[in-house]
Amino acid sequence: MSQSRRRQFLIASGALLAAPLVPFAQQSPRVWRIGFLVPRARPASNDSDPIGGFLRGMRELGHIEGKNIVIEWRYADGKYERLPSLAAELVKLKVDLIVALTSPPTQAAQRATRSIPIVMVAVSDPIESGFVANLARPGGNTTGLAILTGATSKKQLEMIVQTLPTLSRVAVLTNPDNKSLEAMYASVHAASEAMRVRAFPVRARTPVQIEQAFVLVRQERAEALVVLADPFFLGQRGQIVDLAAKARLPAIYAQPQYAEVGGLMSYGVDLVEHLRHAASHVDRILKGANPGDLPVELPTRFELVINLKSAKALGITVPQSILVRADRVID
Repeated sequence: MSQSRRRQFLIASGALLAAPLVPFAQQSPRVWRIGFLVPRARPASNDSDPIGGFLRGMRELGHIEGKNIVIEWRYADGKYERLPSLAAELVKLKVDLIVALTSPPTQAAQRATRSIPIVMVAVSDPIESGFVANLARPGGNTTGLAILTGATSKKQLEMIVQTLPTLSRVAVLTNPDNKSLEAMYASVHAASEAMRVRAFPVRARTPVQIEQAFVLVRQERAEALVVLADPFFLGQRGQIVDLAAKARLPAIYAQPQYAEVGGLMSYGVDLVEHLRHAASHVDRILKGANPGDLPVELPTRFELVINLKSAKALGITVPQSILVRADRVID
């Protein structure tokens, strides 16, 4: 064999030996990039915030932040007008999926993209809002979890009326920047007329306006307060609960986090578990499911939390008919 042919033979043999190794080469696992759009301020710690429920749910499904998922957090700091630009940032980053917490971020995300999957969380009436075509087969690029806030808000009024049988005037704290609250207030107002209680709105979109709202509440001689389910209000729960205590105003809220920091009572969906469950939608989409084929889920459990320490400070005796229905009582 000539020197030239020997060289060609060795090169060809080396190529054949190397070829079978290619399919077995270890490939790096994919790292998913998830956008998370939140209308309120960044919490001091995710572990002490309802968002921690989402992260826990993701870990249970094998998705670890910093390992096989990267989360692009975007907080609007209560300035809902910032949501469109924040959603556009996430689209520009080419995230694989967007989680939108409540209705305003969902609207912003949908306007920013019709192709990137969106998982909406804690959204009020997604059909009426135009987010999905129907709950069973939402279509498009959006699915997730909804909350029946109209019925829940009505129930909150019923419970505060049962707790305070002589109640005649109740203020309803609402955020004019959150259009989904309009239907909630309408539900409360209609229920108040049936109960022969006068309900009136007080509006706030900033911490200063929250303080001004409580001045109006006192001027209007309100005897109780219903705080509608708004993410900005949840972020300001410490301020709101403190102002209600200083005004000696019994109040009912939509999330248990209010009662945990001293609010009188809360009735609604536990956002921690709600967000934890949202992780299953994200997991299925990352594994190839079409969001338009995943049904929008409704909550099956609502939690009543009563803070007896706050009731005592207000001089209120919570009726036994309410106490026996409580899922949790804080002493």
